[in-house]
Amino acid sequence: MSERADLTLRPLTAADVPSVAAWLARLPLMQRYAYTEESATFGLNSALRSPDAWVLAACLAPDQPVIGLAWVLEHGTFGRAPYLRLLAVREDVHSTGIGAALLQAVEDHVRPTAKALYLLVSDFNTAAQRFYARHGYEQIGEIRGFVLPQVVEFLLCKRL
Repeated sequence: MSERADLTLRPLTAADVPSVAAWLARLPLMQRYAYTEESATFGLNSALRSPDAWVLAACLAPDQPVIGLAWVLEHGTFGRAPYLRLLAVREDVHSTGIGAALLQAVEDHVRPTAKALYLLVSDFNTAAQRFYARHGYEQIGEIRGFVLPQVVEFLLCKRL
């Protein structure tokens, strides 16, 4: 696993939401799913209010803007196990170890109480499939047309 000693990982705050929603909405993956700045704002604010969700933010320093996030639902997988709803990194800092650092932090956080971590990845998102495979995730199922009619979402799992 790659480590980024220069990262600050902390909970996302309401003050972070506008800037994060703006860069999330510009990501090609989010655009493909019609994820807008408004829907990102709504979703992140809802996550901040939910007792079952938490969002981890990555910054280059405590006073710097959020450049990556991991959104987890503690019981989002069939009401029994943690589900990584979204792992996203601002486009200008892709492939710099930020996603790996966030994923490791999520795994470390849920490991004491969970046997596994689950997530979905789109059939067309081959870069994400490779990323998760490198980090020990296995495809255990697929869901056709779950979010978009012509897209298969692969269910991935990592035993912790």
